[in-house]
Amino acid sequence: MTIHLYGIPNCDSVRKARKWLEAEGRDHVFHDFKKEGVDPAKVKAWIATKGLDVVVNRRGTTFRKLSEGDKVASQDSHSAVALLVQRPSLIKRPVVEHEGGILIGFKENEWSQSLS
Repeated sequence: MTIHLYGIPNCDSVRKARKWLEAEGRDHVFHDFKKEGVDPAKVKAWIATKGLDVVVNRRGTTFRKLSEGDKVASQDSHSAVALLVQRPSLIKRPVVEHEGGILIGFKENEWSQSLS
């Protein structure tokens, strides 16, 4: 099973997820949003699958620093894609694509069940 992990390396949740994958002996490919950017088609697919409220991290500092206009734009799927591509720190992390689907955010129990 190929596991693609998307995120930012210095994010605590991404670090925990990577450590967990290694402890479980699961190979994965890491995609660094900051260095490699974000594919708009992937963001659109994540939103279509998981929903806008799951993909957009509205609790983080990056969201709180947005203008009111950008906060409103984050509530519309089409506008949100462009905003998330421009500011990948707004994407809830980590995002994992695997043969069984997509996981967003690190929840060990959910990951154990989904990646078994």
